[in-house]
Amino acid sequence: MFIPIPIFAALWTYEQWRWLKTLKADMAKAELTLLKSQINPHFFFNTLNNIYGLVVEKSEQAPEVVLKLSDMMRYTIYNGKEDLVPLEDEINYLKNYIGLHKIRYQKKVEIVFTHEVHEGIKVAPLLFINLLENAFKHGVEEMRENAFVRINMQSKGKQLLCTIENSFDERESNHSKGIGLENLKKRLDHLYPGRHELIVEKKEFIYKVQLNLEIL
Repeated sequence: MFIPIPIFAALWTYEQWRWLKTLKADMAKAELTLLKSQINPHFFFNTLNNIYGLVVEKSEQAPEVVLKLSDMMRYTIYNGKEDLVPLEDEINYLKNYIGLHKIRYQKKVEIVFTHEVHEGIKVAPLLFINLLENAFKHGVEEMRENAFVRINMQSKGKQLLCTIENSFDERESNHSKGIGLENLKKRLDHLYPGRHELIVEKKEFIYKVQLNLEIL
């Protein structure tokens, strides 16, 4: 059957547009997968070394550390590949991370995690861990005293607000952007285009990051 050239051209253009749109979607999905896979693995390796030390010392804390680390690895591997996860699961993931740090620190550190969120909220997985990891790595790790990390998460209507503050020593700390923060920014651009705000403040030996998300 003969198809007029203008109609054929229109069909061809439409098919090319649809192919290009699908290709862009596939590329975005592939990039998101890559960004998720770049979550810093050093924490897991360091924790395994800590577990070895606890086992050698026959510490009663060893089983607790193994359980927390197992839960975190399971969440990272299985829940991390999901598009959305319950916010409660993200909160428990952060609690396990904090719990492991509390066990391994030999110095006094103030760690406070407060949260007041509505039930049923779902978010993209592993959004907050890089920010919390930076708070420990560039703040608490390098301070000898008066170290603290304070996390607050709350939901207001369609807004989810997460604020993380940590002390730091200006002489020691190097709060560079790093690959973790850059990856987070790219993920937010993909997952929450026009629906997120990432604010970074640094003053008076306090480093503060606030992530605001508009949840559907």
